[in-house]
Amino acid sequence: MEDTGRRAIAGGSVFEERIGYARAVVDGDRVYVSGTTGFDYAAMTISDDVVEQAEQCLRNIEAALDKAGCTLADVVRVRYLLPAREDFEPCWPVLRRRFGEVRPAATMQVCGLADPRMRIEIEVDARRGSGGKPRGGG
Repeated sequence: MEDTGRRAIAGGSVFEERIGYARAVVDGDRVYVSGTTGFDYAAMTISDDVVEQAEQCLRNIEAALDKAGCTLADVVRVRYLLPAREDFEPCWPVLRRRFGEVRPAATMQVCGLADPRMRIEIEVDARRGSGGKPRGGG
């Protein structure tokens, strides 16, 4: 069953309403997840540790992908945005654990982020069903 509609997925961040964007957009079998930071949106807190932020980014992304009917295994493209290039290497074990089998195309860019507490932002594109693992959500 192919879903050809376009729908927005909310992620719980106050920034989505304030700025006017969706955590993710499903367009047919494609899923585009906005740049996602390490905020715990339920508590609106963020760790000072870049590795913990990377883990939280991925939990937030997984939640959006689940609502879209896919998983990290369906990710085909990932972008890592960091204000400090030296923060990237400490995150590698986390990223390898989550994407090592998936092997999406990837880019890392050094740039400023919206809040000085943010040390990493991760954005992904996925194609539903491409990972061969069971889908969640719908």
